[in-house]
Amino acid sequence: MRIAIDSGGTFTDCLFMRNGKLHIIKVPSRPNDPAEAIAEAVQLAIENDSDQANLDLVCGTTVGTNALLEKSSGRVALVTTAGFEDVLEIGRQARSNLYDLFAKKKEPLVPASRRFGVKERIAPGGSIIQTLGKNEIAGLLRKLKKAKPDSVALCFLFSFRNPKHEKQIAAALRSANYSVSVSHEILPEFREYERTSTTVINACLVPVMSGYLRDTARRIAAPATQTKTKFSTRQQPRVRIMQSNGGIISADHAAREPVRTILSGPAGGVIGAAHAAKLAGIEKCISFDMGGTSTDVALLTNELRTTSESVIAGFSVAVPMLEIHTVGAGG
Repeated sequence: MRIAIDSGGTFTDCLFMRNGKLHIIKVPSRPNDPAEAIAEAVQLAIENDSDQANLDLVCGTTVGTNALLEKSSGRVALVTTAGFEDVLEIGRQARSNLYDLFAKKKEPLVPASRRFGVKERIAPGGSIIQTLGKNEIAGLLRKLKKAKPDSVALCFLFSFRNPKHEKQIAAALRSANYSVSVSHEILPEFREYERTSTTVINACLVPVMSGYLRDTARRIAAPATQTKTKFSTRQQPRVRIMQSNGGIISADHAAREPVRTILSGPAGGVIGAAHAAKLAGIEKCISFDMGGTSTDVALLTNELRTTSESVIAGFSVAVPMLEIHTVGAGG
């Protein structure tokens, strides 16, 4: 049984097929516990199929989008090469409002007080110029203990060439029970600002998304005492999450790298609009998806287009995603 769910800021929508007929269920979203609404929708969908052995659940979600738009993401610390603590604030020289004399730059997601430089240096070719010392790691741990972040973003200069130092710091931080987003794992590419921004956004979303996604997978696969659902032991339900590029990944993968799901819900809308346009013989169209929290618009011309140069809520995101313009105005 295949179930598709779109978890929005206002409603959680569930679509599934039964006996060749399409069914739609709509339940109110639970902003403080999105997984509860998903479990409720799935329960309603399968209440007449309680002996169903195989369940395949695909979720689109705007939880990450809304967290950025509403600035409700976690408290993050940034660890980077000493001397490059302000890359996130400096950004690019391009101005979004070129002729606005009163334009103000967006405040960075990580304030200066939680940006920490570590004495280490990798050359552009990957050779080590300055070795990372144990004292540096110990000093960083002391600073983080005072800062008390929910999550840590780790982005060293040229780590995409040689991730040795990032791996050392990441291992130390994870041993100290910090949630760490590491740039060579998230986006092993050149361009310091985009790589730092993308890694920081991932770190911001981990506290928001990881618990929600893992809780969703747990509740869908939970025993009858939690979801009133009896699944066959032959196969546990499979939970997958739509990415911003229109593909799908496991819930565990999405929990580790939630930056890939920022436009998860809107991506599903674009794919649906493209399919409907194709069936209608329309080659060029504009999709308009208004939710309770955000509105998403995409230009469709024969094929779905992706980009690695997106700006979401004013912040640069360099992972591949469908070309969708999102504004924080829904309903």
